[in-house]
Amino acid sequence: MRLDKFLKSSRLIKRRTIAKEVSEAGRILINDKVAKPGSDVKVGDVLTIKYGQKTVQARVLQLLENPRKELAEQMFEIIGESRFDDAEEEDD
Repeated sequence: MRLDKFLKSSRLIKRRTIAKEVSEAGRILINDKVAKPGSDVKVGDVLTIKYGQKTVQARVLQLLENPRKELAEQMFEIIGESRFDDAEEEDD
């Protein structure tokens, strides 16, 4: 499944256009490699998403095309989450 579609279907990012913009900016990693919107997502992959003032790591558990909200939450598990302020971001 395409990365941008997975992010929208799983509701990790609410809109596919936003998912596409974030990934084009190089702010999404799949297994520690920079990912493009069309990158293939597989079960077991670890996604690192940097947006706003937080970084979220999620493991892909299943791929569903058009899940209801209850099922979307079962598509991934959060394995890490951190927040940072503007001062920390400048150091990167």
